[in-house]
Amino acid sequence: MVHGSSSGRSIAGSRVVLAMFVIAMGLACFAVWFQWRQTRRCLAFYGPAAARAIQASDRVELWPLVSDVGPPRHGAPRDISRAPGLVHLRRGLVEDANFSWTAPPAGRLPENAWDSAIAFFKGPSPEPVAVLAFDLDGEGWVTVVGRPGRIGLGRMAPGLRRWISETVGQPNR
Repeated sequence: MVHGSSSGRSIAGSRVVLAMFVIAMGLACFAVWFQWRQTRRCLAFYGPAAARAIQASDRVELWPLVSDVGPPRHGAPRDISRAPGLVHLRRGLVEDANFSWTAPPAGRLPENAWDSAIAFFKGPSPEPVAVLAFDLDGEGWVTVVGRPGRIGLGRMAPGLRRWISETVGQPNR
């Protein structure tokens, strides 16, 4: 003798699958919203093209900035596309919580305040998609070259200083 009907089990199974699907969709929506909340200020500061380049560029170079006379220029570039920790740096550069979002003091920093830059390239193009310049020796600032404004490096400053120092000390990759 068979107990219960297969139709009853089928309806109950469908409800479980539907409930799992609704929960999964809710969690996916939450994840998208949460990610947007974590990166919205950085996206506005960098601009969409620079933010995309920071996360997904093919080639990344570290440039020491030299300011003998006139505006700073970059010294010998160092390809850091495969440098240890670059994946984490990319992620850190687009998370709002890593920066100090208080308004910087009025006025521009002196041109010789910028110590180094990281350039992000797409493919074999000789022109970078985005260049971030850093003031690491002073209060700790970052700016997107060619865009107005700067933001404080906040809690990211010590780690970035250490990462750049260690990366410069390694053989070129």
